[in-house]
Parts: sequence; C-alpha cells; structure tokens
Amino acid sequence: MKPLKFYVITDLHYFKNSLGAFGEEYERKMDFEQKCFAETQAINEAVFNWLAQADDSDIVLIAGDLTYWGEKECNKAVSELLHDFREKSGKRVYLVTAGHDFDRKGYSYDDEGPHELEGTKFSELYGLYKDFGYSDAIEFNEKHLSYVAQLSDDVRLLVICNDIDGKRNAPYDDEFFSWIEAQAKKAQADGQMMIAMEHYPVLPGQPIFALIGDAREAQAQRLIDTLADNGVHLIFTGHMHNQSINVTETAKGNKFYDVCTGSVVADPAFIRRVTVEDEKTVKIESIPIPEFDWDKNGLTGKEYLQNQFDRLIRCLASAMVTDPRRFMGKLNIKPTPALEKIIPVLGKRLNKMTLGTVARLLFTHADAQVKKELFVDFAVGMARSVFEGNQPYKEGTPGGDTLLRIFKRLRPFMKTMKGAQGETLDFYETMKHTVGNYGIDDYDAVLNLF
Repeated sequence: MKPLKFYVITDLHYFKNSLGAFGEEYERKMDFEQKCFAETQAINEAVFNWLAQADDSDIVLIAGDLTYWGEKECNKAVSELLHDFREKSGKRVYLVTAGHDFDRKGYSYDDEGPHELEGTKFSELYGLYKDFGYSDAIEFNEKHLSYVAQLSDDVRLLVICNDIDGKRNAPYDDEFFSWIEAQAKKAQADGQMMIAMEHYPVLPGQPIFALIGDAREAQAQRLIDTLADNGVHLIFTGHMHNQSINVTETAKGNKFYDVCTGSVVADPAFIRRVTVEDEKTVKIESIPIPEFDWDKNGLTGKEYLQNQFDRLIRCLASAMVTDPRRFMGKLNIKPTPALEKIIPVLGKRLNKMTLGTVARLLFTHADAQVKKELFVDFAVGMARSVFEGNQPYKEGTPGGDTLLRIFKRLRPFMKTMKGAQGETLDFYETMKHTVGNYGIDDYDAVLNLF
C-alpha cells in the first residue's frame, strides 16, 4: 500500500469573540477553566491557517467538541471557517461532533454579566457539517451521526459519534455495535486497512482518569474487542484535553492503540501528524499549535496556555480559604456546615506547607532537591504534567521518589479503588503510572499495530 499522511486536531471549543467575552463575571468564570474562551477564535484561525499551508497532506481529522458550549452562532462560525478552509486549501476535513456541540446553554459575557445564547439542536448538526464527512461517506448511520470515509485507495476511516438526539455520551446499543462490527468486517473483506475516530477516549489517558465516569467511552472494553478483534487497531480521540498514547490487548491477543490529542485551545495544545507507513506501522508526530494573534502579555502561546491551566489549580487552592462552598462545588463535594468550617482551616495550612512538611506529616521524607518547594507549586506542576503527558515524576527522580514514598504511606488506607466502569484499581500502581510515564512516548512514536 502507498503511505498515507494526515493531521489530527481536536476540541476546538470555538467561541465567536464578537458575542462578548469580558467583564467581572467572565474573569470569575475563567478562574476555574482549563481552556481559553475569549481567545478561541484567534487560536482556531491560526491553526487552520497553518494547516492550509501544510503541503504534505490534504486530510484533516477533527475529533469533536467543535464549539465552546453548543452556541448556534458558534456552530455557524465553525462551519463557515471549515468551508473557507476547504475552499482555499483544497483539503478534505472529516469530523465528529460531540457533547459540547448541541443541547447546551451557552453564555456570552460583558460588564453587565452573563447573557444566555441560543443553542443548537442535535438535529441541526447534519446540516451544519454535512460537507465534512457525512455527505460523501461510503456508509452513514444517521441516528448516531457516524460514518465510514475512504481516505485513500487502501485506508478507511470509521467515525463513531457518542451522541444521539437528546443524549450525550449515550451507551451504544446492540444495533449500533452490530453496525460498527459490520463496517470493520467489510473493510477486512475489501482488503482495506481501517482506523477509527471517536470523541471520548477508549483507554484512560492516564490511569487516574479511570475514576472519572465522563473521561472515556461508556462501553470501552466492548468497543475495544469489537474493533481490535475485527482488524481495527487504532483510534484517535480527544475530550480530556490531554496528550497520551496508550495500548492494550484483547483476550484474543489483538493490539489496540488509543491516541488522545490535547485541545487546540488549552494546554497541552498540539496538532498530530500521522503517517500510515503500511498496514501495520503508523508514525505519530506532535506539533505545537502556531502562535496566535492575541495580547499575551509578552508570553509565548505555550506559556499563555500553561498560565491558564495553572490559574485553575491555584484558584482551587485559594478557594479552599476564601470560598469553600465554591471549592466543594467544583469538586462535586456535597457542602455541609462542618466542611465549610474545616476546609478553610485545611486550606490555610496547605497553602503554606512545603513538600517536605507534607511528607513528614505522613512519616516519610522528601528528597533534598524538592523538599523546600511549596506543596501548591509542586501540585500545579504535577497536575499539569498529567495532562501534558510524558509525566516526569518517575522512579529515580527527586520528585518521583518523594511521591512514591507518599503513595506507599497512603496505600494501607486506599489500597484499592473502583474505576467508573467497575474495574478494581490498585491505588499505588494507579498513582505511580499517573505521575510518571513508563510506557509509550505521548508525543512521538511508531506504533506497531500487530
């Protein structure tokens, strides 16, 4: 087969800036956002300008969450952006819609506060995006807005949407699984290599994400078995705004890779360049999004997006002291009068503690290189690394060894945990592989599919 090259981006979260994104309430909202809001139009325009000039491929895949919160004006603006991109560059775009694109309440912001915007119905998505996969699909499932596209003479793309009218991340029924299996088997029968794309990850980007119900495909194992055991060994995903590459095997010994890509409007913001070298070898490369036209206060685009991520973690830490009820709300903790008294006390102490102090409280010690670092500063870097991938806190590093000693102290109290899909997770191993990457490079890798 001839090699095939294409680009993957995800989680555009486009907001039309002219609708309004400023004011006191806007800034208060952004205290607890990982992703940008006002800047998203400028970022997306820069990304598509870059893609238009990338002359090594004429294919772009977009793995969902096209708008910020399903605002009708934003969906229209994304559709216009994509049509303009296609007309000027001649490139093909294949996308999947996701939960941020319909049946939501979106808001604009100005000095008067938030203003509700008209949303988008699921039934309207086809008309908006039919030219980007649906209308020229060789197979189309209208109920699930899912389809099969022919990328080249030898490669087909299976696009699976997690939503149906009225439901986001809806569990797949037997009928839809039969449709998925039929497409995979047909590709095999036709001598085609098939790859897949879905918004929700199928494998947890990091082990800790297995605890979060919304962090991955609702029937992950069944989908893995259905795809991998029928010749589909690779899927491209988004949703969690993290950069990761993970692999598993089915009971029949078939490999399955999940390549999750960070949002273009949040740290880590990357474009994937994918080269299908042959039916069993796929090369993944990661390219930072280009600089975008915005007043970034002298920062690079990467630094600007990192600052927004760090703002989220630091605001959570400070809210423990200044606004415990809001802190609990952000973490889905049911507020009680007792917690409202306890959390500020804990917050004051935590915000002053060094990593060494935290370690001593757990009857262990921190390595000399990190013990004087404020715990909140250390936690910010650690949390960001979980999303950025290639987490550096591994065994044999000062931060990694310190964390592993802390996890061992906590292990008797939290030996096992239950994942959101019912699996049993070992606390120590889950945390070890969440803060340190011992597997595939999350940015650049060559995947051997079988």
